[in-house]
Order: sequence, then structure tokens, then C-alpha cells
Amino acid sequence: MRVTVTFALLLALLVPATANAAKRQVPRGWLGVVADGPLNDPAYPQGPAEWDRMAGSGVEAVRTAFYWSAIERAPGQYDFGLKDQLVLAAAQRGLSVLPVIQGTPEWAARNPGDLASPPRDNADFARLLAALVTRYGPSGSLWIEHPEVSKQPIRAWQIWNEPNLTRYWNVAPWAPSYVALLKTADKALKAADPGSKTVLAGLPNESWKALESIYKAGARGAFDVVTLHPYTGKVKNTVRVVKIVRRVMERRKDRKMPIWVTELSWPASAGKAKAEGGDFATTDAGQASRLAAALKLFAKERKALGVERLYWYTWLSVEGITDSGFDYSGLRRLRNGVLHDAPALSVFRREARRLQGCSKALGDARRCRT
Repeated sequence: MRVTVTFALLLALLVPATANAAKRQVPRGWLGVVADGPLNDPAYPQGPAEWDRMAGSGVEAVRTAFYWSAIERAPGQYDFGLKDQLVLAAAQRGLSVLPVIQGTPEWAARNPGDLASPPRDNADFARLLAALVTRYGPSGSLWIEHPEVSKQPIRAWQIWNEPNLTRYWNVAPWAPSYVALLKTADKALKAADPGSKTVLAGLPNESWKALESIYKAGARGAFDVVTLHPYTGKVKNTVRVVKIVRRVMERRKDRKMPIWVTELSWPASAGKAKAEGGDFATTDAGQASRLAAALKLFAKERKALGVERLYWYTWLSVEGITDSGFDYSGLRRLRNGVLHDAPALSVFRREARRLQGCSKALGDARRCRT
């Protein structure tokens, strides 16, 4: 009996030390992925298993496109069915959702027939946002209809994607018209949910110049978060981009505003895709090593630079479905109809466990999240 009691006391002393050694290094929800491709198809048979795998791999936040053209095909007629399934899948696993609202329907487009057209009347966009908050916000009808699901209301809304690229915004100069939409969106969101966050569109390429254009167009005060897509070949340059952008924000008196990196990726497309991806295309091994280095670096610099979230692009991609190198960006990939893990997935899992305070002694990633 004495040996048993002594052993139990020894275990009690060791457990706190183990727990302290595995201290969480990033806030809840800091690490996420983009969910697109097959995950946007409600008929995709592997969907539920992929969401389980995502949550079990340390994903705590999901960014996904909400295409206006698919939600409101005719004025005032909203079809939330597809997005209901995605939002519920995330909520069932405790994941937050960041929607990217983009893609003007033809009836509302300034340039009908052009997928990159901004809306003709920004009031149409404002009504869409109000409808989305009514569906998915704190008092959303989705949560009332599904009391069996723990409510995960959407409070942050990203307004468009990469408007400084003509493939997403075809009006030049782009900044004045985008800022007009942003201001309208911010007013609509705050009216529908005063606690909501208006998230700036993700800015790629020379993002600091794009942000300066947004400020010059009068956007200060119309957004709560700056977001970046720092695609570049070298890991150290991704953080360098954030530092340059932070200096712009400081000059514009937005020193305390958070930055979210809503796309970070190195496609493993070297030698595989016609449009490989510029200097950031790499191999599977290169993708894995850059992901590991980037997560370490951003976690180290996140407080100094105010980086509140980081999303990898993307969770699941289909190899060779287009000419784009991003077909090879997924942590999980479909190759000839067969799913497989990219080498980068094991890196993501390992780093997620480390950053979230998980260890073999404490259990797997899912247990650590709860």
C-alpha cells in the first residue's frame, strides 16, 4: 500500500510540471487554413472526414469564400444552403469561420458578364451583408434552427479578395471604388452587429503600396483589421512585408490595428504546373520546410508585429485541375481521384501541437484544443 501511495504522489507532482512545459504559445484561433475546392461541394463524400481531420490536425480557424453570385442569384432571393453546411461543419468542431464576401452577381454588376466586376450600387452589397449577419451572426437564424450545435457566430467579415488585382476588381483606378464599397460595408455590418469586425481585403504583391492607396482614398476608420497575402520565395521576406505594412499603418495612425495573414503558401508546383507560381513555387520538401520555418518565425514575431491570425492556403486542393501552381498548395491533395497527405501536413500538425501547448504527454491535437 505504501508503494502505491508513494507512486501516486510522485505522479501528482509530475503532472503539473509536464503541463507547464507545454504552455500554449499562441492565442486560440491564431492558426487556420483556407477551405475551398472540394470542401465547397456539399455532395463531396469525404467532406465530414476532412473536417474531422482538419480539426484533429490543429486547425482552429477557417477562411472561406462566400460568393455573392451564388447566394443571391436574383435580387432579395437568398440561398444559404451551401454555406449553412460549411458553417455548421466548422461549428461542430469548434472552428471559427472568416467569410470572404466577393463575386458580384450579374444582375448587380457594374459590368455584367465580367466575373471581376464590382457592384453597380453598393447598397445591394449592404443588403447582402445584413442578410448574412441575420443568418450567421450572434442572433442568427442558423443557430436557432440548429440548437444541437454549439453556436459559433460569425463576427468578422472580409470584404472582397485582392482588389488590387484585375482578376478580382476590374475598375481602374481600383482603390476609390473599393473604398466606397468598404465604407458602405462597414456601416451595414456595424448596424447589423455593433460588435462585428470589418476585415480589409487580403492584399498581395506590393501590399504596402496597395494599403497606402486605400488610405489615400479615405478608408481610415472604415475597417478594423488589415490583411495580407505575402507571397514571396523566401520565408524571411514574408515577415519583412508585414514590417513594411506596419510602418504604413503607423504613419496613418493605425498603430494598434491588428494584421491578419489570410493567405500564406508555397505551392509544391515546381515542374508540375504550367503557371508554377513565380519565385514562390517549390517542391513538396521545400513546401514542408518553408511552412515549418514560417510558423516558427511568425509565432516569434506575432506580438511585436500585431499578427493576430495566420491562415495557410489551402487545406485541400486538386492537383492539375487547372494550369495554376496553387493546385499543389494543399496540405491534403486529390491526385487522380485519390486523396493523400502532402509532406507539409505532418509539419503543420507538429507545429500546431507545439504552438498550442500540446504534447504526447497531454494527448492529441483535438484533446489539447478543448
